[in-house]
Amino acid sequence: MGGQPTSLLDAARAYTARGYRVVPIPPAQKAPRIKAWQNLRLDEPDLPAHFNCDPSSGNIGLLLGEPSGGLVNVDLDCDEAVALADDYLPPTPAVTGRPSRPRSHRWYIASGVATSKHRDPVTREMIVELRSTGAQTVIGPSMHPSGEPYDILEAEPARVAGPLLAAGVAALAEAVVGARHGQRARAGPPTAERGPTCGKRALPAGDLERRAAAYLDATPPAISGQGGHNATYAAATAMMHGFGLDAESALRLLFERYNPRCEPPWSEKELRHKVEDAASKAHDKPFGWLRDATAEADDVDLSGFAPRRRAPDDEQGSVGPPSMRPPDPGPFPDYLLAVPGFIEQVVEYNLATATRPQPVLALAAAICLQAVLAARRVRDERGNRTNLYCVGIAPSGAGKDHARKVNKNVLFQSGLSMHEGNEDLASDAGLVTAVENEPAVLFQIDEFGRFLRTIGDPKKAPHLFNVLTALMKLYSSADTVFRGKAYADKKKNKVVDQPCVSVYGTTVPEHFFESLTADSLSDGFIARLLVFEASATPPRQRAAAAPVPEPILEAARWWGDFKPGGNLRTEHPEPLVIAATPEAGEVFDALAATVDEELAKDGEGRSLWARAEEKACRLALVYACSACREKPVIDEDAARWACGLSEYLTRRMLFVCHEWVAEGLFDARQKRVLRIIRRAGGAIGKRELSRRTQSFTQRERQEVIDNLIETGQVEQMVEKTATKPRVVYALR
Repeated sequence: MGGQPTSLLDAARAYTARGYRVVPIPPAQKAPRIKAWQNLRLDEPDLPAHFNCDPSSGNIGLLLGEPSGGLVNVDLDCDEAVALADDYLPPTPAVTGRPSRPRSHRWYIASGVATSKHRDPVTREMIVELRSTGAQTVIGPSMHPSGEPYDILEAEPARVAGPLLAAGVAALAEAVVGARHGQRARAGPPTAERGPTCGKRALPAGDLERRAAAYLDATPPAISGQGGHNATYAAATAMMHGFGLDAESALRLLFERYNPRCEPPWSEKELRHKVEDAASKAHDKPFGWLRDATAEADDVDLSGFAPRRRAPDDEQGSVGPPSMRPPDPGPFPDYLLAVPGFIEQVVEYNLATATRPQPVLALAAAICLQAVLAARRVRDERGNRTNLYCVGIAPSGAGKDHARKVNKNVLFQSGLSMHEGNEDLASDAGLVTAVENEPAVLFQIDEFGRFLRTIGDPKKAPHLFNVLTALMKLYSSADTVFRGKAYADKKKNKVVDQPCVSVYGTTVPEHFFESLTADSLSDGFIARLLVFEASATPPRQRAAAAPVPEPILEAARWWGDFKPGGNLRTEHPEPLVIAATPEAGEVFDALAATVDEELAKDGEGRSLWARAEEKACRLALVYACSACREKPVIDEDAARWACGLSEYLTRRMLFVCHEWVAEGLFDARQKRVLRIIRRAGGAIGKRELSRRTQSFTQRERQEVIDNLIETGQVEQMVEKTATKPRVVYALR
């Protein structure tokens, strides 16, 4: 690393320059505390915000596997593994440790390697870990909890083949077990390489595992509340007795091929217990029956051998196909805040005059302002218009109102207040009448979360229920004619040519997230929203009130005077067509390919992904109008920003929906408890959890906790205190 770094910041910069991704860790600890740290991708400009020059201020970890270009770490957890490592692992100059455990970490560059852990089958002590994607390792100049310094990774790791490294790690673990116990502590069942085949042709080890993996792919996954334990035990039995795999191979296949489809996934400890339990019990079929039955087969389609899943007979019924928890894409990326031209000017004015500056909300509001100014005046080659529905989310007192005020002032002072819609919608008829009076209109709605909850429930306010339907129809009618409800009195019938309605709503997180339901996702309204989240309450600043800058007003007036095709109020407008460059087209095609991949998964996020490309096209149109109003063009920069923003907001919404949208009352209670634990930093005391769930009965609370522990989502720990032990629930 060109000499020992003198600070965490120096080390972070040095590791980042080598292509490794770093993650901040609290002082004298080994695990990150940042939510979704696996998705963190810090570049050099980001480092000062997470690391400083004081070595005692924290620790530093390296993200392993894919984020760091294939960097993997072999953690030798016992003295025997350190002593035997040279005999089983590929040589590498990159070896680190700490004073009491020298040479306990070996570093390699290896692609296609999965994280694996190897324990002593008798003592359950960890022998060796192979860490890859999804894991991290603390590195120097960090400090171990004991106070010892970690070595700095200076040498370049050796490049090795992934399968070779994984096989070496497994062989090392087996050698340690043999050295400790004189033989294998529990001899696994004979594999196809060394066991009988009952007269069938022998299967090579690789083909045997391939067939076992195909069997698991055809096996129904374990689902909580629907015999999940029995299903997983049956899968483990098939691996151990049916295919005759050894325990480590069975565990690896279950973890890699079966576990990701389970709802929720099992922990490695729980899966290992299932494997060991299956290995220790007799079976009514001859050993290796699946291996022998398929030894003469020409393919690996084993769906006919897979066990049939029993129909659910409990009161909850089937919950449908399981879904993996979507990854959290993290806080709003800084690079998406940069939009040149008009939007940039409005955002700068917003932040300069705000008591609590909120860049994300300032951007969302400015996008809506540009959208309504260009409404009915421009379109892209595919007919997309600029109408957008944006939602700004921030805690109470975090400065949500200021962005709406900026938009109001710009429209009023530029003489375009006719484009500002009402702040409340009394009915769908009132909404359509407002749009008929001004087809290019921006509705700015406070307490948008409460508004959604009200209009989504016909029992609460029947006169508002149809507002949701009207908003969805207006969203999709910008390039055609909108026709409202049919009345006996023809004078009441509303027809609007090319309505271009935009919405900017603000709300607190809880009100918005609690308004999300399975119905609102499936009907497509939530999919039409662009949801911008401000992560925290910013520091207060003494900002003086200032008039709207003249360049902003000049640009707004320019759009007000721009009439590319006829009078916008009395004639059918012909918008200016803004073309996209070939480079921009390639960016849109890449997003479309991503959307197709996600839609093919047929998961819960279909409705969200179905609108992702359309929203990207509208955002690119807004970007082009902001960057150059006289000769706008959708170039590569516009496309990359728009596609990046649309994809980020879609993935973030998928994560939020998984955390909040529940299938039934019990599921809602579980998700609430998980959110409480997560907000508490990943662990919470039993007494504090009881206080925060006072609406639960004691029985309801205990049922939720028991199920979360049983399904591996939460673990119960006991902490020693000065008086009596304290029960703590922690996320796994």
